[in-house]
Amino acid sequence: MKKKIPKFSSEAEEQKFWQQNDSSEYLDWSEAEEVLFSKLKPSTRKISIRLPESMIEELKLLANKRDVPYQSLLKIFLSERINAELNH
Repeated sequence: MKKKIPKFSSEAEEQKFWQQNDSSEYLDWSEAEEVLFSKLKPSTRKISIRLPESMIEELKLLANKRDVPYQSLLKIFLSERINAELNH
């Protein structure tokens, strides 16, 4: 039988408790389910991509009109297209 998790008066108190106690004494991790948090900010990875100079210049012009960095605009365009393809 697992121990009962105490009530905490603050988040700091709860953090201290879990730093000093083994969660397996309180929770049955064999019953845990995997959960995906798809709306969290994803981690990023740096990549190299070769694009024609003219495409980069056009992207910079579009980004300037929207007052955003061109790399951010490229990420927006890619995201929109990926979502469109996945929901096709």
